[in-house]
Amino acid sequence: MRLCKTIEEVRLLLKTIRSEGKSIGLVPTMGYLHQGHLSLVRQAKERCDVVVLSIFVNPTQFGPNEDYEAYPRDLDRDATLAADAGVNIIFAPTAQEMYTRFFSSYVNVTGVSESLCGKSRPGHFQGVATVVTKLLNIIQPDAAFFGQKDFQQVLVIKRMVEDLNMNTEIVDVPIIREPDGLALSSRNVYLSPGERKAGLVLFRSLNLAQELVANGEKDINRLRTAVLNNILEEPLANVDYVEILALPNLTKIEHLSGKVLLALAVRFGNTRLIDNAVLEA
Repeated sequence: MRLCKTIEEVRLLLKTIRSEGKSIGLVPTMGYLHQGHLSLVRQAKERCDVVVLSIFVNPTQFGPNEDYEAYPRDLDRDATLAADAGVNIIFAPTAQEMYTRFFSSYVNVTGVSESLCGKSRPGHFQGVATVVTKLLNIIQPDAAFFGQKDFQQVLVIKRMVEDLNMNTEIVDVPIIREPDGLALSSRNVYLSPGERKAGLVLFRSLNLAQELVANGEKDINRLRTAVLNNILEEPLANVDYVEILALPNLTKIEHLSGKVLLALAVRFGNTRLIDNAVLEA
């Protein structure tokens, strides 16, 4: 496995690989790897000859009062996990490498980015779209792999790639959960034992919605209210949003028709957890 820390280094390496006719898969991450990230690596290995895993805590997608400085980082740990999973190349640039002194170009995807996390975290998806554009331009992968836990992020990136005619297939991979249902996240390390236990209310609430739909409920307001009330029964839960929106454009609806996204964002202490499920009548 090779570790590259500069754009020039990784481009030269990939130029040689590409000249050999090998396909390239990219798994973009912010590091502190867990089994969710490694599931993306497995998908990339199945579909591509060479797997590049990027590790970059992107400052432009964090708000002024968010956890950029505190976000967990451990490159040595990540490199061991990545090597064991079969990653061929790690691209781990610094912020200065990715955003030079006079950097002033940003990518803004309207519409699908404006609800959910886009509404509660202004500027977040501009930062995401910008850094993913840079990574796709640097690596030029045949396919890039993203987890469905950040479902809105996947939709934003797919819209951007289609709109800007980028030559990369975006592959979304199902959520990986702990045995008790908690969605894997690098931020889970912030949770106290009590907060982690409380966080299970998200998975229970998603299951409640699935049961209600299976029993014939199609009224979006009733579904949303049932999920919200279930979460609010947990004293440690501080709800950011509970929304049910139509796919793929995340538009508002009143009745369940086709596939919709039930998306949750809830704080437990200082830790903000997101989760989701696709509902279908």
